[in-house]
Amino acid sequence: MSVKEWHWMREDHPYSVESQTKYKKMKPIGKYILIQQIKEEIKTESGLLLSADDVSQIRYKKAEVIKPGTDVEVIDSGDIIYYDSRAGHTMVIGGGQYTVITERDVVVVE
Repeated sequence: MSVKEWHWMREDHPYSVESQTKYKKMKPIGKYILIQQIKEEIKTESGLLLSADDVSQIRYKKAEVIKPGTDVEVIDSGDIIYYDSRAGHTMVIGGGQYTVITERDVVVVE
């Protein structure tokens, strides 16, 4: 079995069978969206990496949609979004850290 195949079979990988079962149990209601923040390094045009303090001052954060609410029509599971960093509530569910935001907090869908 190759490393790539094993990577998809890990329990903590978002697309593994175990993780998909865990996500099916979570049901955001209405216009709420369950997301998982994506950690990324941000470089300036000159190639400098921004510090954690500088990154925390950026207004919008990047995240992956785990599950959209029952009334969300435009955003689907697996979409990459940018949302207002001051929005939402972060919580621990099943050992993972997730954030719940409303649809109006999303500014860009990739």
